[in-house]
Amino acid sequence: MSKQKRGRKHRTPQKRAPRDLSVPRPRGAVAELPGSGLPLRGNVDHMARMLEHAEPDQLVELVLPYLWAALADGRVPANVCVDACMTLRNAYGQLGVRAELLPVDLAVQHEDGGGTRYGSLTPSWTGTSWNGHCVLVLPDSQRFVDATVEQFDEVREIGMGPMVGKVALTTDGTQDSPVEPGAQVVLRRGGLLLTYTVAGPEALASIVEHPKAAAHADGHRRTGVNVASFTLVALRSEGVRGRAMQAPYPRLRALLRAVGDAPYQADKAGDVRFCLPDQDGRERWLRLDEIPLPPTTPAAWPLP
Repeated sequence: MSKQKRGRKHRTPQKRAPRDLSVPRPRGAVAELPGSGLPLRGNVDHMARMLEHAEPDQLVELVLPYLWAALADGRVPANVCVDACMTLRNAYGQLGVRAELLPVDLAVQHEDGGGTRYGSLTPSWTGTSWNGHCVLVLPDSQRFVDATVEQFDEVREIGMGPMVGKVALTTDGTQDSPVEPGAQVVLRRGGLLLTYTVAGPEALASIVEHPKAAAHADGHRRTGVNVASFTLVALRSEGVRGRAMQAPYPRLRALLRAVGDAPYQADKAGDVRFCLPDQDGRERWLRLDEIPLPPTTPAAWPLP
């Protein structure tokens, strides 16, 4: 590697989301060490292509991080990997997809052999800032999600948005550690080779056990529910719903049936509600996590 850079901030893709789509960011949420401060970018065109062409088992995994980036476009700094992962973990979980945080060290290598290293295998905190990099792993579908990969300048220049890869994950069989420490995930983005090395359990504990993470857990869940709601709206659209109903997620299918073509609205705070009957059969504006579902429907992730 030609040089070492630690604690750089996190960014993402470009294009405007529709004006009525907004997702609140938890106030004072945990973030990484200061970097260039460039804003997160979103690309609606990328998301539209995925909705049009993705196979049933790809729809949720691929669309959700791109939708999150589009919703946050220009409104938050790009170096928010912890916030992004906490939010997306809840969003995936609302739709029945298990997602887990994965602290990593990232080496970005150019075709000429030079490159830069980001993150750390032994991340630490400075006040409310964390000097590492964090991604998500989806153990049940063997997918790897880096929603803020475009915080890194050389990746951002390519302009392809979040990184979502199908990989062979080496697991140790426990829910707390879906991928073994030291395992590597190698993905290509344009002419770059991205090598992610999984940090140990201490790195994960440094996130989830930090007081700031606990303090903003409700905010990350709320934002995740809103992102999942907009994702559900996209997945029920004409030409997409049929494939979405074939996805291997019983909770997603139950939500699609329950919501149907019911109207929805987002208030000024960005909270999304659908007009549906409640448990007593009275029509109300319900958040996604308030919609009555059959008793056999799997619970949202993470489990209480």
